[in-house]
Amino acid sequence: MRSLRAGPGRDGRPGVLTAASRARVLVVGSMNMDLVVHVARLPAPGATVIGGDLTRGAGGKGANQAVAARRLGAAVRLVAATGDDEHGEQLVAGAAAEDVDVSLVTALPDVPTGAALIVVQPDGQNTVTVSPGANGRLLPAALPRDPDLLAGSDVVVLQMEIPLATNLHVARAARAAGVPVVLNAAPLADPIDETVTELICTVDVLVVNESEALGLIGRPDDDGPSAPQDWTDLARHLTATGPSTVVITLGGQGAVVHHAGEAGWTPAFRVDVVDAVGAGDTFCAELAVSLAEQRPAREAVRRACAAGALATRAVGAQTAMPSAREVEELLARLPERVAGSLAPRR
Repeated sequence: MRSLRAGPGRDGRPGVLTAASRARVLVVGSMNMDLVVHVARLPAPGATVIGGDLTRGAGGKGANQAVAARRLGAAVRLVAATGDDEHGEQLVAGAAAEDVDVSLVTALPDVPTGAALIVVQPDGQNTVTVSPGANGRLLPAALPRDPDLLAGSDVVVLQMEIPLATNLHVARAARAAGVPVVLNAAPLADPIDETVTELICTVDVLVVNESEALGLIGRPDDDGPSAPQDWTDLARHLTATGPSTVVITLGGQGAVVHHAGEAGWTPAFRVDVVDAVGAGDTFCAELAVSLAEQRPAREAVRRACAAGALATRAVGAQTAMPSAREVEELLARLPERVAGSLAPRR
């Protein structure tokens, strides 16, 4: 079993993180410039729709989760790559302004910064097409050596907008160092090859949405269960692939979690949705922060649902992400008793 103890404290002795401590989160992932258009309805294949003005904003699942975790109270380091261009400079400056440690972000010459083309309809539903750019060049050889990379981290957060080989390298290093890993398996790789299988087997916490969960069991064209509680069976099935904890996000229906032989469903928080872009990244960030704080599993998922809901109230990914105080205020208005543990089993 990996320990969830923090690194040495000021007196040189290891200490256990409490909810009042500042979690130390390492995010290894992507940075994108989001190009967003709002439309009356999402276009069907082959169709053309007229939208509003094109807007730009900071994005990329890695940067989004780093900024969200920082706003939620964690100390955050981001490992990423951009192009040596205007978009890259803007993204790095924006993350630094949020007090994210960007000292491990590399600007690569002769390659564009990653970009995401996002179309959003009035109810917040969206489509996203990503051009990886520099994100696709964030290879293991470009990373700091393992001890330097993981130093002082309580949890590592990964997504799948960077090369799988890089994610696997980091996950292996974290496992050897006893640092828990949260993998947001999005966008899901196609096909599900040996590298994907080993990566999922190596992490502690797997976070997927409905379509990603179905894709991992070879049923990408299925609609899945109709009742939210029934998704817990699929979460239970996915724990057999390696992760000790599996969380399936269900959009407006909340999320389910399976951990340590127990499963549960957390309903979504009701808010006035403006734009759902970035909500999933905020969910993952709060889940990772809660893991570092050693909160119980059901509490961690409930907090993640609250944070994700609050992130839908405004346009844009990072611009809409809530603060820790906003999450606490929402939870205080809707208290609930929870139980369980997020401690990884190894």
